[in-house]
Amino acid sequence: MTMLAVGLMSGTSLDGVDAAVVVTDGIAVERLGPALTVPYDPPRRAALRGVLGGVGDVAGVERDITLFHAEVVARLLADHGLSAAEIDVIGFHGHTILHRPAERRTWQIGDGALLARTTGIPVVNDFRTADVLAGGQGAPLVPVFHRALAAGIARPVAVLNLGGVGNVTWIGEDDGLLAFDTGPGNALIDDWAQAHTGKPVDVGGKLARLGRVDAAAVADFAGHPYFAQVPPKSLDRDDFRAFAAGLVAGKGAADGAATLTAFTARAAGLARRHFPKPAARWLVCGGGRHNPAIMAALAAEFNVPVDPVEAVGWDGDALEAQAFAYLAVRSLRRLSLTYPETTGGPAPAGGGRYHPIEP
Repeated sequence: MTMLAVGLMSGTSLDGVDAAVVVTDGIAVERLGPALTVPYDPPRRAALRGVLGGVGDVAGVERDITLFHAEVVARLLADHGLSAAEIDVIGFHGHTILHRPAERRTWQIGDGALLARTTGIPVVNDFRTADVLAGGQGAPLVPVFHRALAAGIARPVAVLNLGGVGNVTWIGEDDGLLAFDTGPGNALIDDWAQAHTGKPVDVGGKLARLGRVDAAAVADFAGHPYFAQVPPKSLDRDDFRAFAAGLVAGKGAADGAATLTAFTARAAGLARRHFPKPAARWLVCGGGRHNPAIMAALAAEFNVPVDPVEAVGWDGDALEAQAFAYLAVRSLRRLSLTYPETTGGPAPAGGGRYHPIEP
């Protein structure tokens, strides 16, 4: 039986909330509906940044972003003539403020019960905890959705998501999956841009394109032990912050942005050593695909096509939100969300916490 689900995603890049409608039975994707992105205003973005690591007024920020997500849902439904009664479930990722799977800890703020009360729609949230407690990485979660979307696409194919952290899904000819975090995505570039220009992102890669890449720093970056670690593996947004900062210390704004951009591309290139077979094509989603400097750096890394996911008819801005709509339905149907090949857990596992509408 198909369900009409709304997915919500607040990514590590701190840019805003993505919302999307999906019609699915949790196995096949019958239809992708409307989607919406609502950016965080500067005070809310700063508040979120202030609780990263689990410090500060976490409870207050959690309540605020939950109510903001409710506003986004209401806007999405109103814009497209849908009512809350038509929606079967919301998949609510929340916002990751801490991810330490080696310590069996992962923390996504977002109050599922409050969101259900506010929207009048049942909610599934807390998608990662069960996998982490079982010994998995709890990330990435989107690969099973990538596989559902990729029916009919030539394999092997790699889907690279560049949010704050980069992650890749490798899909084989036999539907086999491998997934892991590649390394920094946009986070280091965003933080550099904020510090040096006062803007939260390097818009259009303009700053990076004015600079010169420090090849020696890129070579040192490639020597980080994370890249040799056998997947599945995952990262916190700030795991590379201190290491990368040391490599670009003292550089001008443009040269630092160019070098950090090269770090993101090289991290993706280093992921190839772990693939069972080389990918014939790379499809890029997440905010990074909007950055021409990143896309050019990726093209220089690979000798196969590198395209934004729109080239195969996907919506790269909505993809992760769509995935959490899909995963919410899988959770309700008690289907697996994670696999040993995607998170390193001991066995395929479900997950998610259900919040019904309270009377």
